[in-house]
Amino acid sequence: MPTQDKPVNTKKKLHPRNKHRERYNFELLTITHEELKLFTRPNPYGDISIDFSDPEAVKALNTALLKTHYNLEFWNIPQGFLCPPIPGRADYIHYIADLLNENSSKNPTGKKITVLDIGTGANCIYPIIGNNEYGWTFIATDITKTAIASAEEIIAKNTKLKNGVKLRLQHNKRFFLTGILNENEKVDITICNPPFHSSLKEAQKANKRKNKNLKLKNDLNFGGQNNELWCEGGELKFIRDMIFESRRFGKSCLWFTTLVSKKENLKSIYKTLNKVEAKEIKTIEMSQGNKLSRIVCWTFLSPEEKKKWISEKW
Repeated sequence: MPTQDKPVNTKKKLHPRNKHRERYNFELLTITHEELKLFTRPNPYGDISIDFSDPEAVKALNTALLKTHYNLEFWNIPQGFLCPPIPGRADYIHYIADLLNENSSKNPTGKKITVLDIGTGANCIYPIIGNNEYGWTFIATDITKTAIASAEEIIAKNTKLKNGVKLRLQHNKRFFLTGILNENEKVDITICNPPFHSSLKEAQKANKRKNKNLKLKNDLNFGGQNNELWCEGGELKFIRDMIFESRRFGKSCLWFTTLVSKKENLKSIYKTLNKVEAKEIKTIEMSQGNKLSRIVCWTFLSPEEKKKWISEKW
């Protein structure tokens, strides 16, 4: 019987500052979060791991990662809500830090940097990582009261987050910025992880395909509510609507950004950005293993206006 080579120890192509470039240290993680021990077992290579088809195991792993690497005291999500893969979420945060740093000789750290997280979810993951890694202030939004309540509990039970994250419920799901940003309020950058799919059926089909490729048995291993995984028109309509609305807030934000999962959507997204007369458009490619995605970034500020923004606000 042929032997199987062990996977390499470094997760290729993750951002250089990403804390998860190495394989998970389950010995350390189980010390930080003892409950994770209930789910650990040897994998086919003889290494300690978990069953990634078990949502409770994935949730325990996330809790351990957040306690170990991001100084969290408490983390939890309601049953059925999205349990995000931490390494990929961390990559987004590090890449937008690089984007901010392109326009300044200063290190983009501290509470003077304000990030608007559109659709923070019940997990509040981007504010957790961004606040810990860079000390940024976050405005975190969502359209569901349950998600906001869950994020509120996370913030309330983690002293460090109390002064670093403001939660705002979006009452009208047609909007992203309207009803969220106050008059004359400015944010340095927006982030968003849009719903990828256009229907529940499409989301379930994609999830089954993913789990088949990963040889997972559970079709809902990462969970996810309607607004987290699918919406009418899918990712493309969601992003195009956000772009059109962003034009009205062009002087209120240094950079708008969003994740784009489907490469075939880029052409239409670029066309929309040109239609709204964005001054500058950037695409940052990200890769975690075999998964490819990208961050599309745009601004309505001229180079001179960006320099003025940084000198006055930072």
